[in-house]
Amino acid sequence: MTATAVDLTITYLGLSLRSPLIASASPLTGDIESARRLAGAGIGALVLPSLFEEEIVAEEIGLAAALEAGAEDSPEAHGFFPPIEGATVADRYLANLERIKAAVDVPVIASLNATSVGAWSRYAALVADAGADAVELNVYRVAASPYVAGTDVESADLELVADVCRAATVPVAVKLSPYYSAMASFTHQVIQAGARGLVLFNRFYQPDIDLETMDVECRLELSTSVELGLPLRWIAMLRPQVPETVSLAATSGVHTGEDAAKALAVGADAVMMTSELLRRGPERVAGVEAELRAWLAGHEYESAAQLRGSVSRVTAEAGEAFERANYMATLRSWVGAAGRR
Repeated sequence: MTATAVDLTITYLGLSLRSPLIASASPLTGDIESARRLAGAGIGALVLPSLFEEEIVAEEIGLAAALEAGAEDSPEAHGFFPPIEGATVADRYLANLERIKAAVDVPVIASLNATSVGAWSRYAALVADAGADAVELNVYRVAASPYVAGTDVESADLELVADVCRAATVPVAVKLSPYYSAMASFTHQVIQAGARGLVLFNRFYQPDIDLETMDVECRLELSTSVELGLPLRWIAMLRPQVPETVSLAATSGVHTGEDAAKALAVGADAVMMTSELLRRGPERVAGVEAELRAWLAGHEYESAAQLRGSVSRVTAEAGEAFERANYMATLRSWVGAAGRR
């Protein structure tokens, strides 16, 4: 079979995609010209940059302060609304979503980054009305308080997921961090709350310290293929345990066609990329797709769907024993300088 004959079409969140490669949230997907370039290079879908809860809350606080300005000086001020110039953060997000949706011929997925229940159900409905084909709910939380138990964190996250899934008229995928204490159990609860897909995993950007100024610095460190191991492990374990109707997407560490093949082999329905596209530009999509096609053809696979899940673990019951054995084998696999002499 020739590489060009390999069928890369897949289904993700009930959407038919021409390729399992998805451009995850980044400045590239939020810019109309780079979004066009990604679509032209063969990307299967785009995830827009996130609409952040903190941005909306800050704006609402500023608006409330403006509306209340002068109220203590005159009763008439209660009926006076100072002019608020410009569109809101949400308005700009929705307008950009509409522009990008009109400019590309691939599904466009809106991203909501939230930590609390509330108005997010409204925004889930608004992005769907603006043309989003699906919603990716990014649950990003650092539980730093000693007074908040793990069960409280999980309950709050599940309430948020359920709230958004009830309001959304399009499929919702939930992007999770890898730090829940019982990941398999929690993912099942996320699915029960209404999620149609799981995106594994959210990648936390860690701070650094400038020792000269003693300031905390935020640095964006792009991923490498080494980081793919964590999503590979969990997708391999979860694929036999979750319904086939629930989509799994691998994210973090996908840079080559072989990386994509590994993710498909353990059971991923889609493979998300950011760092490689930021490094090498939107046209790199075509190169990764060509590498994936070549690998599939070289190993006599007719389609990406045929590869999907071919090496995922079959029995969840043996999970702990499997992981312990894998852990011991990995430790014993290293042969240092002394062992080679």
